[in-house]
Amino acid sequence: MSDNKKIEKSKKKISAKKSAKKAAVLGRKRDPKLDETILESTLDILAEKGFDSMTMDMVAARAKSGKATLYRRWPSKPELVRDALIFMSKGSVDIEHLPDSGNLKEDLLAIVKPYSSEHGHRKIRVLSGLGSFFSEHQKNADEAMAGIFSPWTNANRTLMQRAIARGELSKNANIDLACEIIEAMTAYKTNFQRTMFTKVYYGKILDQIILPALKA
Repeated sequence: MSDNKKIEKSKKKISAKKSAKKAAVLGRKRDPKLDETILESTLDILAEKGFDSMTMDMVAARAKSGKATLYRRWPSKPELVRDALIFMSKGSVDIEHLPDSGNLKEDLLAIVKPYSSEHGHRKIRVLSGLGSFFSEHQKNADEAMAGIFSPWTNANRTLMQRAIARGELSKNANIDLACEIIEAMTAYKTNFQRTMFTKVYYGKILDQIILPALKA
């Protein structure tokens, strides 16, 4: 065998090994527990430092994970924060098991889950410290807000449609606008007033704004 053929054969072997190694890495299953640990660590640092001061190194250190592992899952800080914000609201609404009491107000209030004071205050600190996330990373910010509010909005819309079906609301009730108002009031309360969105507050919105408008 000539020297050129030997060199070419050696190159092919090296290339095959690299391809196999890459395929093995890409084929590894993601560990949901590690993902959750990273997202929780991200939320903790956001609450403590804010978006602008947070670094991927901080998250990796807090999660006790390698930087390479972190970047394989989230190539950039805005993408990581987007998913952390959605994770923060995960499970807030169980769309598959919505209440059906026969009364719209009771149903709307029933889907607001009570959280501990600690959880509520951390959420407020996270949201108030997002800084340039909204102004400089609009696409990720929009995706985060959609991920946070869509489940709740879909649940509200379903409950209002049920109310229409049983005759509690008119078929002409503008449920889309009502859902938008609820979403806007929630965002205003948490993002701008930096206070918890409670059932008591929500009940006042329903009694004084949402239900009268739906029944007008």
